[in-house]
Amino acid sequence: QVQLVESGGGLVQAGVSLRLSCAASGRPLSWSAMGWFRQAPGKEREFVAAINWSSTTTIYGDSVKGRFTISRDNAKNTVYLQMNSPKPEDTAVYYCAVRRGFGIVQTLRDKSTYDYWGQGTQVTVSS
Repeated sequence: QVQLVESGGGLVQAGVSLRLSCAASGRPLSWSAMGWFRQAPGKEREFVAAINWSSTTTIYGDSVKGRFTISRDNAKNTVYLQMNSPKPEDTAVYYCAVRRGFGIVQTLRDKSTYDYWGQGTQVTVSS
């Protein structure tokens, strides 16, 4: 079993960059994909970003495209989410996730395809 721990969340003013980290215990399976999702109270869990094992492919949700950047360091078993120009509507609990294999790129947007989840870290963006 893979355990994921998010960090880096907190309260930030709109426009101030924030960087989230997610560290996996042990080593994730080879060829695993990693992703970020977020969920605000009363809302569905929303896809944010995903990245393949080799970091050659990244995809983003429409609401964060051009502002957020996902990256990973396999030697550290860690995935990052760089949040530039955050907006109040980015306020949510952010979760990282891992799935075995990569498969069809667009399926990475589907939370049901992921195998492991972190507990989440709260990000609050004030105006």
